[in-house]
Amino acid sequence: MFVDVAKIHIKAGNGGNGRVSFRREKYVPDGGPDGGDGGRGGSIVAYVDSSMRTLMDFRYKTKYFAEPGEDGGKKKMTGKTSEDLVISVPQGTIIRDLNTGKVIADLKEPGQRVVLAKGGRGGKGNWHYATPTRQAPTFAEKGFNGIERSISLELKMLADVGLLGYPNVGKSTFLAATTKAKPKIANYHFTTLQPNLGVVEAIKGKSFVLADIPGLIEGAKEGVGLGLEFLRHVERTKILIHVVDISGHEGREPYEDFCIINKEVFGYSDRLSTRKQVVAANKMDLLEDNEVYEAFKAKIEADGYPVFPISAATGEGVDELLNYVTTMLDSIEDEPLIDEEDYFVEDLDISDVNEIKFFKDEDVYCVEGQFIERILYSTDLTDIESLRRFQNVLKLRGVFDHLREMGIEDGDTVRIFEIEFEFYA
Repeated sequence: MFVDVAKIHIKAGNGGNGRVSFRREKYVPDGGPDGGDGGRGGSIVAYVDSSMRTLMDFRYKTKYFAEPGEDGGKKKMTGKTSEDLVISVPQGTIIRDLNTGKVIADLKEPGQRVVLAKGGRGGKGNWHYATPTRQAPTFAEKGFNGIERSISLELKMLADVGLLGYPNVGKSTFLAATTKAKPKIANYHFTTLQPNLGVVEAIKGKSFVLADIPGLIEGAKEGVGLGLEFLRHVERTKILIHVVDISGHEGREPYEDFCIINKEVFGYSDRLSTRKQVVAANKMDLLEDNEVYEAFKAKIEADGYPVFPISAATGEGVDELLNYVTTMLDSIEDEPLIDEEDYFVEDLDISDVNEIKFFKDEDVYCVEGQFIERILYSTDLTDIESLRRFQNVLKLRGVFDHLREMGIEDGDTVRIFEIEFEFYA
């Protein structure tokens, strides 16, 4: 069974509690405080496993809990930090927070990791609270709760080009003829019950991933047939090859089919209406009257789309079509599927925000606090999109405005915990 949507509940581990303890040594009856800090709770981490193809595993297990951190020990011994709980997902998975609908991560690269819920920080032991006037503190800090949330996982396959069209127009035959994919092929409707992927190399040294998207009929965007199950998989594509049965052997009119499918695709997502589209007039070998093709071509070109007469079964015209698509791909820039404003920002209460601390360490401007720590921890500092999101969060929370009030100028150094950045407005 192909499963491409799932909902699960996750809970990161709580931090261990700080310990209240005092040194007990021979000849030292009144030793000072030595309670250790609690260990950090385990986080929930998503990991892209390139061997996974569906979200089937999440249909049977829907709750994931990481272990809490260990409480602090005597002699300033810090409690053990719990291991992160790693959840494997397929490449192309988008993870959303169910409460806000915002995107936590768009996982596109094999081996990519992202923290979905951060483990709670361990509490401080009582030795941290010793002062000249309070030499024997009898209290310690409790560990912080780990983040808990419900999330959705949605698989949107990674393909450069998607095949569209009614069932039985020859999409699977086209995929099999142009790639090493082996989709099930037969002469009946809804043969393809899951997306199939294949790699095409029409021009030596240049290849692209081609996806056969099944289940499109009139009403697909409202859930008729299998439409809603699979329309999501064309959202990542750069080009759509719209396959039409020009022979009319199914008893349908080719141009009418073309218009119906486009209405469904464009109605599902505004983003898809901007995709480049190439029309493949398939089954030319079965066409008895060439005037049918010429009339179809005239209508399609009037709509602004290029048309290629092909036969997936015999290979006629296929190379010309693939060469055209390969060249077109070179001119299309990557477009992020998720807009910046759609990304999730940690939903903290106002006390968390007010905990942001600003101070100067000689010429370095320092920013600290639980809110900042959480955001920094969830940021991949090697990924430009992740860094942009981090900077946007700081801007929205007024961090940049506060630093300007402190007198910061472009080129000055900002330290957020152990990491230093150059400031540029």
